[in-house]
Amino acid sequence: MKIRVGFGFDVHQLVEGRDLWLGGIRLEHTKGLLGHSDADVLIHAICDALLGAANMRDIGYHFPDTGAEFKNIDSKILLRRTVEIIATKGYRVGNIDATICAERPKLKTHIPAMQECLAECMGIDADDISIKATTTEKLGFTGREEGISAYATVLIEG
Repeated sequence: MKIRVGFGFDVHQLVEGRDLWLGGIRLEHTKGLLGHSDADVLIHAICDALLGAANMRDIGYHFPDTGAEFKNIDSKILLRRTVEIIATKGYRVGNIDATICAERPKLKTHIPAMQECLAECMGIDADDISIKATTTEKLGFTGREEGISAYATVLIEG
């Protein structure tokens, strides 16, 4: 069996008038993330990690923010398509370890729902998805609540 590891990172600005989507679920918050799609930073970081592990470029290459078909798209659709893309090279998702950096909202209680949602999208077990949440202790753009970032490391198997 061939295994490969990939790393992904994404960041989006928090703005008024948008829904906040993280890990495929909608969270109640005063602001949402700005982006061409629904701007789900966690899913975008996972997509980049999966594509990178398979040596298949990045999310922007496959789903450009200039494409009208991706305007306001649900990022779960992009994740499903990413899993299909890496499958063309014979790969499947092994496991994911991800971290979301946000001051607010507090994410601890939402993590199990995110794991279940992402597992369903990728056709894997929720136990194969680790999601952690952290703050930046009020430092930087995250600390000032100007944006949210996410990091993902993945293992794919071929």
